[in-house]
Amino acid sequence: MRRDRKAVRTPGPVGRPTCDRDVVVVGGGIAGLAAATVLAERGARVVLCEREDHLGGRVGGWGTTLADGSRATMTRGFHAFFRQYYNLRSLLARIDPDGAALTGLPDYPLWHAGGHREGFAGLPRSAPWNAAAFLARSPAFEWRDLASVDTRAALPLLDVSVPRTYEELDWLDAAGYLDRVRFPRAAHALAFEVFSRSFFAHPGRMSAAELATMFHIYFLGSSEGLLFDVAADPFPVALWEPLARYLTARNATIRTGAPVLRVDRGERFTVHLPDAVLEADAVVLALDVAGLRRVVADSGLGTAAWREDIGGLETAPPFLVSRYWLDRPVRPDRPGFLGTTGYDLLDNVSVLDRYEREAREWAARTGGSVVELHGYALPADVDPDAARTRLLDQLRVVYPETRDARVVDSRHELRADCPLFPPGGFARRPTVRTPVDGLVLAGDLVRVDLPVALMERAATTGFAAANHLLAGWGVAGVDLWTVPTAGRGPVLRALARRFGRNPYVDRPVARSA
Repeated sequence: MRRDRKAVRTPGPVGRPTCDRDVVVVGGGIAGLAAATVLAERGARVVLCEREDHLGGRVGGWGTTLADGSRATMTRGFHAFFRQYYNLRSLLARIDPDGAALTGLPDYPLWHAGGHREGFAGLPRSAPWNAAAFLARSPAFEWRDLASVDTRAALPLLDVSVPRTYEELDWLDAAGYLDRVRFPRAAHALAFEVFSRSFFAHPGRMSAAELATMFHIYFLGSSEGLLFDVAADPFPVALWEPLARYLTARNATIRTGAPVLRVDRGERFTVHLPDAVLEADAVVLALDVAGLRRVVADSGLGTAAWREDIGGLETAPPFLVSRYWLDRPVRPDRPGFLGTTGYDLLDNVSVLDRYEREAREWAARTGGSVVELHGYALPADVDPDAARTRLLDQLRVVYPETRDARVVDSRHELRADCPLFPPGGFARRPTVRTPVDGLVLAGDLVRVDLPVALMERAATTGFAAANHLLAGWGVAGVDLWTVPTAGRGPVLRALARRFGRNPYVDRPVARSA
């Protein structure tokens, strides 16, 4: 696996090669699978409990039968596997050492309803040359626009470091920060709002520090670029069924359809399921926000302050995934993935038969196409039927050839279970370590003081949770890898530290070494 030459290694714990412990991992998403994998590799007797009937969490999938009798796999939507997802890719390398399960898309195109179009193919991979090249070819940006940019407010983007950036910017919201930076409106919408909405939240409800960190991960801090890979088969076939086999070959037990009701702590942990009670030396809670709140509240574990922080975690607004099996193809030049802004509720369009084998076979057999639509950060009182209609209407605007297409079948997922990272929330965000010895957390809602996000945060915290337990038992763990943990180049860092200012107060930003 290729890595940025400036990627940073966080060494795992050292010690004995194996352990003799019983561990229950609660949650079979990426974080739980990552933790279970490392622990099982070290000889722990792992029982992984997942409430759904499938693994993968928000990257899971399940079978369905279409109106034409075809079997298909429905998921909760498109996921981009960026090249800087080092820990997630390390997890997947266990079952896919050659990387055949993922396939690259040639570009990350972005369209604005006003007519501006951007892409990231062909850009230099490192800052500042990638940013300069992007601006030079962007139809939304003119060099005279630089005069209006508040460069001192923008400079902190050049020297992002976790957790320092959160200490400086977490109390601000992303929308207010971007307004203060004064990027041209079209560039603002294309290059920033599209990214922030990938966190399923409006920029006004998202921490400015989270946005700055994301910009560092995907653009200014990494040489991996903004191009990405996608799963060449549906997620269960490509990823989770092989990983389940890998785990069971290492004596792990996987229980799907097994929600955990509560966890008690005595001499050992007692994990209560509807039909069983499990005893364990350690427990990994790798749950979504609602699941973690419920289990912690029903278990009474930890301190009152810690339980209060868990209870205060928020979820992002609802998002809608609509997948359509159409009776005719979209135009051959349509990309596999398109990010959009300004098209009502529509945030992106995927043409699955461009890259996923199952969809491609269905399209070849029927002469049709498989198209998926995403709408993020929907109004809380959204009417599901109205939202579906609005997404489909905008597909017909973006890809006019779909106006006459007949819908062979459709599936829709309206969910509201992604974590929200609001301004001021970082200090109270739970960490991998908890007040209870032997109990650890993992997931993309969990704080880890490294520059990671989304699926990579889930994988990283899963590895970190396993490492924490293994270190306590004197057992060797795994190394963690990330993009650079500070601004990419010394000149850029020096500029940011010398001239950068907090965008909301007229005083220099306090910076640590």
